[in-house]
Amino acid sequence: MLRVSQLYHEDRLKQAEISQRLHVSQATISRLLKRAEDEGVVRVTIVAPRGTYPQFEGALRQQYDVTEAIVAECFEDREEPILSAIGAAAAHYLETTLSEGDVIGISSWSASLLRMVDAIHPIKRPRAERVVQILGGIGNPSVQTHATQLTGRLAALTGAEAQLLPAQGVVNSSAARLVMLGDTYVRAAMDQFRRMTVALVGIGALQPSVMLANSGNSFTDAELQELARSGAIGDICVRFFDRDGKPVHGPLDDRVIGVTLEELKQTPRVIGVAGGERKVEAIRACLKGGLINVLITDKFTAERLLKPA
Repeated sequence: MLRVSQLYHEDRLKQAEISQRLHVSQATISRLLKRAEDEGVVRVTIVAPRGTYPQFEGALRQQYDVTEAIVAECFEDREEPILSAIGAAAAHYLETTLSEGDVIGISSWSASLLRMVDAIHPIKRPRAERVVQILGGIGNPSVQTHATQLTGRLAALTGAEAQLLPAQGVVNSSAARLVMLGDTYVRAAMDQFRRMTVALVGIGALQPSVMLANSGNSFTDAELQELARSGAIGDICVRFFDRDGKPVHGPLDDRVIGVTLEELKQTPRVIGVAGGERKVEAIRACLKGGLINVLITDKFTAERLLKPA
């Protein structure tokens, strides 16, 4: 058993080569290697590189039953450094997990996703099929470039076709929404929602981010107060949910042009990119409700998520 372990782990021989050298069957070699681990003759030790947090990631996966959790190094517990850290981590994750022919949905008006797109390197292979904007991107002209940049630049970087959603994210009335849904280009973009293989989303607290508020695609303070009374704690793509991650439905839903939480749940991989103290409870609710199955966050937020609510 010791000799087999030395040849396999120290001399890096394959099991078939060890079998030939020692004149022992390959099945016996495999059995001896397993026994060596079981009896402590061989011990496997993983040394985490500096700046990685496998314990946090493992605890998040176990506590919230997500497929993957990535915790980024961050030296300051402030919004700007956190955005930079999680944006870079999300860029690397997407670069290394993209599959040929992926249909990628991406939310508008997300500062964390904007940082991600800024950090991505051009990907030659594999190539995505399409990048779809999953929340209306028309709004205040002074910030509207952010919404189109997210979709257009990500499409260029992944070799995909860009599918913009040429509408406001939040319209003035349900009647206005019905009119917009009759537009050929709006309908074409929304028809892609059911084809998504990957969705990239930010997670918002009940109070909208500066970018979303400046875009004009958010609700009034009075409407937000009404949502709070209904139990809402946060949103994805201006679709609100409660502390258990269950959708909070109401008449305001009929004014949003974008993906629904139910449609997101049908997407195989939903990647939530979010961090910061003010978003902790919203992120926790997303995880509890299974609204995302991949979380990319920072070490400060991860510590808070692992503490009792």
